[in-house]
Amino acid sequence: MKIGIVTDSTCDLPGYLVEQHELEVIPCILVLDGKEYLDGIDITREEFYRRLPSLPASTSITTAAPSIGEFASRYESLRSRGCDHILSLHAAGSLTSIIDSARQAAQDFGEKITVIDSTSLTLGLGFQVLAAVEAAELGLQAALDAIDSTRKRLDIYAVLSTMENLKRSGRVPAVVARLGSLLSIKPLIKLRDGEVKAVGAVRTAGQGNEKIFDLLQQEGALERLAILHTGAEARAKEFLNMVMQRTSQSVPRNILMVNVTTVIGTHVGPNGLGFAAIRK
Repeated sequence: MKIGIVTDSTCDLPGYLVEQHELEVIPCILVLDGKEYLDGIDITREEFYRRLPSLPASTSITTAAPSIGEFASRYESLRSRGCDHILSLHAAGSLTSIIDSARQAAQDFGEKITVIDSTSLTLGLGFQVLAAVEAAELGLQAALDAIDSTRKRLDIYAVLSTMENLKRSGRVPAVVARLGSLLSIKPLIKLRDGEVKAVGAVRTAGQGNEKIFDLLQQEGALERLAILHTGAEARAKEFLNMVMQRTSQSVPRNILMVNVTTVIGTHVGPNGLGFAAIRK
């Protein structure tokens, strides 16, 4: 059985892995003051994070899911290239409407497509895609089992530099965001099973780095690891050095360092730092 894999740009997989595994990655949409940008095509991540801190508070920034037609086109393309079945893995349905478009498009293909809610974002989704790719040669059930196993061993943590973007997106009450700004509180969040939870707060970026490192240490031996940042490459490199020099746990050789996609950065803001980890 030949299995094709479709995902969306929130997976944050580097281009070389997308090409190597012949993945179909559908770009999500960033809407900036009414103008639509295809994520990673019409606007780069570097440009977005360069502009984000200086945007007026009145600037409207929203995100949108790809169209049903875009999903259908990708499914049809894979079918025409000889795929017997298609796995379509996407960002958490509790946080975005992306998977709704995928499910509606899949209805026209009968049982040839399995749409999967990753319950995650960024490399939390990306690592599930990689697990599916690596197991697909053993068949559909093996790929599904690999996705399920990866999801169960996944954790994502991040420390945000500001609450302003969460305030804009409506993810926290305005009064809480305003208080956080006044007190210079930087929230520490965890994403698990499609739910974002506040698990603490720090006052400085340095404290944030240390807290994130402590949480990584608690993960134990790791199968996969990605360091995530929102336009904060220098900070991410500093954190990588901490991991390589100070960790007492086993870490993978091929640690990914990823500048998070614009449609996620819109909500979490610039200069954030985090990690996605799969425990062994």
